[in-house]
Amino acid sequence: MYRALIIDDEKPVRIAIQKLGNWSKYHITTLDTASNGKEGLAAMRELQPDLCFVDMQMPIMNGTEYLRRASEEFPHTQFIIISGYDDFEYAHSAIKYGACDYLLKPIVRDELNSAIEKALLRIDPDLDFSEKEEKNNIPPEEVIEIIKDYIEKNYRNNIKISMFAAQYFFSKEYLSKLFKNKYGCGIYEYVQKVRMERAKDLLLNPEIKIQSIAERLGYADNNYFSKAFRHYYGMSPSQFRKEHTEGL
Repeated sequence: MYRALIIDDEKPVRIAIQKLGNWSKYHITTLDTASNGKEGLAAMRELQPDLCFVDMQMPIMNGTEYLRRASEEFPHTQFIIISGYDDFEYAHSAIKYGACDYLLKPIVRDELNSAIEKALLRIDPDLDFSEKEEKNNIPPEEVIEIIKDYIEKNYRNNIKISMFAAQYFFSKEYLSKLFKNKYGCGIYEYVQKVRMERAKDLLLNPEIKIQSIAERLGYADNNYFSKAFRHYYGMSPSQFRKEHTEGL
């Protein structure tokens, strides 16, 4: 699985990239955006993306300055330049800082996906893109069921609505609304519900340490798990265990 970041101050361009990329085919499950270089640099530090699309002409921090700083800090990220100008200086900057491709606006589907393949092959030369492209015409009702099933099997992972939005080409808001209408709670609420119900099962076994339970459920910090459990059930994990395992 790969992560991608789009940095462009023009919202229509960000939307075009989101809609034209064959994200599911390339196993890109996280697709985030930023509107300028400064915001993009902060996002890079948080998201650690494998691919980064960069506009060259942006406010606050332009593409050249962003590339200079980001390429030094994230040498393994593949940068794809997005520009409205066929400019020698921009192209020179792209080459200087190791960008793997240079695309001109307006974005063309085939050129975009060709650049994505090129970037991913730099990351892993053994990748094979010869398989048939996956179909993304799944009805929204079926997508909701897929999301529910995914959560139940992968609840310990850091699940984001954006990964489903990118894969199935529906907005995060639309997916959230459909999920809540069908299951009575939001997607993140359901993740919490599944985790908490599993936590109860694990706490009934006194041989499993609470720290181990937290890790198994995807909580890196035991204190955070304890707070989440208390907020959900009105008691701490240790209190729950004591009440339900005494005498066993």
